[in-house]
Amino acid sequence: MTNNIKQLSYNWITANSENADTVSDFYCQTRDIFQARLNSMLPYLLKNNITEEDAYIIYSIAGEIGNNSFDHNLGNWPDIMGVFFAYNIINNRAEICLADRGQGVFNTLKTVKPELNNDSEALRVAFTEKISGRAPENRGNGLKFVKNNIKDKKMNLIFISGNAEAKLNKQMIIKQIKDSLKGCLAIIKY
Repeated sequence: MTNNIKQLSYNWITANSENADTVSDFYCQTRDIFQARLNSMLPYLLKNNITEEDAYIIYSIAGEIGNNSFDHNLGNWPDIMGVFFAYNIINNRAEICLADRGQGVFNTLKTVKPELNNDSEALRVAFTEKISGRAPENRGNGLKFVKNNIKDKKMNLIFISGNAEAKLNKQMIIKQIKDSLKGCLAIIKY
């Protein structure tokens, strides 16, 4: 594992489609590849002194975010389908990065909540309301689960979609950022 997975994930999500690395082990083109890599993360966490309870929570959070990428972009990938998924532990600190080049939270939720005006509103709704871009399916609790566990386990999450960034730890702060990302980038720190 490399020490700078955050930079690698940012490079992957912002690269032109012909320059995005789709051959590295971090790229998961399909859900089954993502699931296999996710399953390999759990023993890695346990081997590196993450408690069993916390390892399963981290596993579940990463799984929720990664699976959302596939669930909400099915048939709608603008260019490269799949997820960039990397994780590392340095000095007993875990960092997990997930990125997708999908349609983003705003475009996904706007289909079921047309009154949304921007990426910041969409992130607030995604983390606080029971809503899903896959209506009429009875879903929409995933990011609330993520938010609650980030707070309970005293972790940090940076979640960027479009030109909005949500920082979650004890509280959630959403702000507009200068650069806009297509898709979503999540950085989990434990």
